[in-house]
Amino acid sequence: MNPRSSKIRTIIADKAVQQGRLAKARQFMLVADEARELSDGDGVSDAAVTLYVHAGIAAADAICAGALGRHAHGQDHQDAIALLASVDKQAATSLSVPLGMKTRAGYGHDPISETNLTRAERAARSLVENASL
Repeated sequence: MNPRSSKIRTIIADKAVQQGRLAKARQFMLVADEARELSDGDGVSDAAVTLYVHAGIAAADAICAGALGRHAHGQDHQDAIALLASVDKQAATSLSVPLGMKTRAGYGHDPISETNLTRAERAARSLVENASL
């Protein structure tokens, strides 16, 4: 365990929590994917990215719950990345992609690019697939 991961606020997570977080991750993915399909380019990229962010976070919680019996609990998303890295470094890298877009997508004035939307989708999908194993 690295020094950062020893200071991370966590919450106990049993099998029910793991399954519940995975179900939420799948819900967010489904709605984000549907929004993209229905949009015809009419500016839903920020909403879709926000949903991909939530899908990624929920999937990361499910992965950590399954591997560690706990998941990150707090406002600092870097904690979630660090805790996930203690389980799966590639998954932690995937989580950092949509989280890096969260503020701009949710609070910025300019839209997320199609390229970044695709990056967020791929990262979230990878996390949900990983959590489903």
